[in-house]
Amino acid sequence: MPMVVIITRDVESRYRGFLGSAMLELAPGVYAHPRMSAGVRTRIWGVFTDWFYELLKGSILMTWADTGASGGLGLASLGEPPKSIVAHDAMLLVRRPLPVDEQPAPIPPAP
Repeated sequence: MPMVVIITRDVESRYRGFLGSAMLELAPGVYAHPRMSAGVRTRIWGVFTDWFYELLKGSILMTWADTGASGGLGLASLGEPPKSIVAHDAMLLVRRPLPVDEQPAPIPPAP
């Protein structure tokens, strides 16, 4: 039963009430539980997923120790900003799209 940390940003107050009943709020929007079972973690994430696709607001990140995952860290996320977690050489990296004004110029074709 690993430690679970959940970080919320710009979500409805129902998330705060729900999380406050199961986890300790360390700072605004940051929750932790030292020994949460995988079953409880899965049920909480299921509730969050349902609420998120109903409300379409904010973002949520959940992380926990997972020896079977790359980098030993399990991650789940919903919402903005869009990003993907990529495993590379036993590390986890965050990939985000470049803003339009920072996109590289196209390479002209060879003559």
